[in-house]
Amino acid sequence: MGFLEWLMPPSIFNVHQTRLLENGQGAQLEPDFRPALLVVDMQEDFCPPNGTLAVTGGRSITPLINTLLSSPLFVLRVATKDWHPPNHISFASNHNHTSSPSSSPCCPDSSGEAAIPFLSTTTVHNPHNPSESYTTRLWPSHCIADTPGASLIPELDVSKIDRILEKGTNPLVEMYSAFYDPFTSPRVSDSGLAHMLKEAKVTHVYVVGLAADYCVWSTAMDAHNEGFETVVVEEATKPVDEDGWRKCKEALVGEPGVKVVRWDGEEVKRLFFEGLVTTSVGAGDDEEVEEKEEEEKI
Repeated sequence: MGFLEWLMPPSIFNVHQTRLLENGQGAQLEPDFRPALLVVDMQEDFCPPNGTLAVTGGRSITPLINTLLSSPLFVLRVATKDWHPPNHISFASNHNHTSSPSSSPCCPDSSGEAAIPFLSTTTVHNPHNPSESYTTRLWPSHCIADTPGASLIPELDVSKIDRILEKGTNPLVEMYSAFYDPFTSPRVSDSGLAHMLKEAKVTHVYVVGLAADYCVWSTAMDAHNEGFETVVVEEATKPVDEDGWRKCKEALVGEPGVKVVRWDGEEVKRLFFEGLVTTSVGAGDDEEVEEKEEEEKI
């Protein structure tokens, strides 16, 4: 039996899920555990076979994400989309002279080369404060607003998503994070996600999607900075660069209150077992649930 079937036997899960939802309990089974799920940038341009910035294996993580979306414990499920104008600052085609690449946004580096997607960087300045700047990698044009490449992939179960946020709409700044751009003096773009999560009294934020070493990493760090316990489910994300992801993962786990976890870890099991499955998973469990329901009717 695979782990997915062990984790969530359909008949057992559905009975308990329905009972919890009908009772309006949801995540309130644990008062100190009100999780939200952030599904980052599961878009056509980030997925093989035709994405202009396809992440290797990007489409393959969708079944795990859909399983997470099915947990009734999430008080909020948010999907994000890059939604860039054609003249966005992150596109190599919009630059003439740049610097050489950085392996990840955690640790920028520069020396001097022509503008080539993936292999070049540029310096981005805060449009409201030119003294604030950072070096960033340049990309192929991707996720241009209102194009097929910006669409969420059809395999993603959007029926279970509560909100969809568009980011990276300002041509002058990047927005890897689902929360806001990297600038602080002053901030240029804010998606309103932090307010949305706090209004829902979220305590824990689970982050999945693409890409691990860019938008997932940035989103997880900002979730932590906003005061949420933060969990990245490693099998439900994929990186652009494996080496870059290793560095970003080290940065994440070095922060108190941030975890990068495996699919079979307690943080994932908690979404399905805490208060949901009180009986052991076995062949006779369906009958036991049905008998109890019959007794309640009598």
